[in-house]
Amino acid sequence: MHAIPLLSIIVPVYNVEPYLVKCLDSLLAQRISDYEVILVDDGSTDNSGAICDKYAAQNAVFQCIHKPNGGLPSARKAGFQISRGQYVTFVDSDDWISPDMYAAMCGVIPDTRADIVICDYTAVMPDREVVCRTPFAPGFYDKARLEQEIYPYMIYSGTFFKYGIAPSLCNKLFRRDLLQSHLMHVPDNIVVGEDALASYSCMLEADSMYILDKSFYYYRSNPSSVSRCSIPFKRLSENHIVFDTLQSVIDTAAYPHMQRQLDYYYVYQSLLALTLVYKGMLLAGQDFRQSFLDECGDPLIRSAFAAVPVRDIAGSHNKLYAVCIRHRLYGLFRLLLKH
Repeated sequence: MHAIPLLSIIVPVYNVEPYLVKCLDSLLAQRISDYEVILVDDGSTDNSGAICDKYAAQNAVFQCIHKPNGGLPSARKAGFQISRGQYVTFVDSDDWISPDMYAAMCGVIPDTRADIVICDYTAVMPDREVVCRTPFAPGFYDKARLEQEIYPYMIYSGTFFKYGIAPSLCNKLFRRDLLQSHLMHVPDNIVVGEDALASYSCMLEADSMYILDKSFYYYRSNPSSVSRCSIPFKRLSENHIVFDTLQSVIDTAAYPHMQRQLDYYYVYQSLLALTLVYKGMLLAGQDFRQSFLDECGDPLIRSAFAAVPVRDIAGSHNKLYAVCIRHRLYGLFRLLLKH
């Protein structure tokens, strides 16, 4: 019988052949021994699955499972179900990590028994790297400190739009039993916002958290690769799934300030999605009047845009878009998209 490892690292893999070896080598280079890596090949059609099998055959720390393609949430769940670690974390298979990452993060557990451990991360773009830091002081937070210092600014820091704590699951370690129920309630059919559904509900349930003020995780970001006319229409329905799920799992009665943060989050995500989706439809010559009016009339979107002052929204174009959405001004919205 194998001893239960301290840490399980779950890596969903789908068609990332050019980046996968760098990711897996960085996991193999970790300066701890008490960990396992679960590779979940989510129906890759390139050589990613074969690369996973090779690493699993050559290194005892790795194991690999193969499943039909089901998307990131389903791959994470599949990995979680066979993992054994006392703590669980995730790595996206096109990213990589510092050799010191888990030694530093696991190093605070024996003394603190923190439910969640967080570090900073670095966004790696084609022309530069940007370290993304939390605005909160490093160190240990018990429940009282979480309620007083973290929760009031956890999602929305007070600047549009900067997170208090970024929603990514990949720069956090979670105590296993804390993560389980929250990970499992994430719908499988979304690709944007899935991290927020698990991470924020975990943080609200946690009794303690430890924040490290060092970046160990390298997130491969390429904003220019996302064409303004390539965002699929289903992004709008995915937004609704995320908004409805967040509204149901976050207890705004127990934490009244969370509704304000959710409103800012809904406005931010709606501005992103509506402008990108409808810009694409406009360029394709498609009519979107009724869809726009339906989005403006959605109860959560309507209440969020009513609650968030236009002056708090960054960027003159975003302010104008927000006015259009709040007042259902389709003609002006369409005109703005042309410029």
